[in-house]
Amino acid sequence: MKAINVVRGVGLTLVSGAAFAANQGAVPDDVILKQRQALQESAIGRDVGPQSPRDIDKLFGRNPQTFAQASASNKMNLCNIHFHKNAEHKGGDFTQYAGNGDGQGFQTGYVYSGQLTQEELKPVKGSAICKGKHSELFPGDTLEVHYVYSSAEVQPGPTLAACVVKGEAMPKLRVEAQVYVVVNDDQALKFNALTAHDVRNSLYQATGVPNNTGDPVTYAGSTTGPSYNTKASPFQVTWNVRPKIAKVDIQSVGDWCDSENVYKEDHAHGVRNLITNPDLLSNTAD
Repeated sequence: MKAINVVRGVGLTLVSGAAFAANQGAVPDDVILKQRQALQESAIGRDVGPQSPRDIDKLFGRNPQTFAQASASNKMNLCNIHFHKNAEHKGGDFTQYAGNGDGQGFQTGYVYSGQLTQEELKPVKGSAICKGKHSELFPGDTLEVHYVYSSAEVQPGPTLAACVVKGEAMPKLRVEAQVYVVVNDDQALKFNALTAHDVRNSLYQATGVPNNTGDPVTYAGSTTGPSYNTKASPFQVTWNVRPKIAKVDIQSVGDWCDSENVYKEDHAHGVRNLITNPDLLSNTAD
């Protein structure tokens, strides 16, 4: 099927042959419902803490577990950076549901609900961008990038394992989350700069996190990823989720995936189902 590019707007979305086929193959609602039921059953009577991701425009939750908020990121060590195709969180500039996807965390989540120009959506020539087993990137795609921080004496590296010290107690964890939209524009932000880090006051720090994308929503939650669609994550995470998107040059994201980045990341991660059960959400209104 011939690809069709449409400027995003109210009721409109970017449509391609690949995206159309993925949507046609999405699992029915009852598959997602069964995953939600399994997640709830895994949490009953087990003192499971509040979960993530959530709708950051809604503050209510009634999970009774609390834990001490992690320190500000400038008091912790950056330990990992990775990204998900489509936003795991909902709210702000990213409220359009991508659909149920394959039931394993791909072709689902939330996408940018604003407008892009035809130039920004122009197809990229050359090899596929950040191609993995389940997905690749196209202009107009939404990414949620997680900058993970740890209270432990660690340094940037691959996966959550880089955030802990073997044999020591679980450290406090913080995630600074920023949603980006990839565009075919060499004047847009560069991913290498957005993911850069250095050492400040003897702590590893991400230096490129945007500071103009709205006041972050801070809440108590957990780690994410589709492996936790049917079981609760045991990890306690302080989240800081920015509500506004930033645009990033798609070629620069591809360059990062092709590089020998310290995180060994070369493709997008899957998306965990949005947590909607108030019993699994912290109350951020207090």
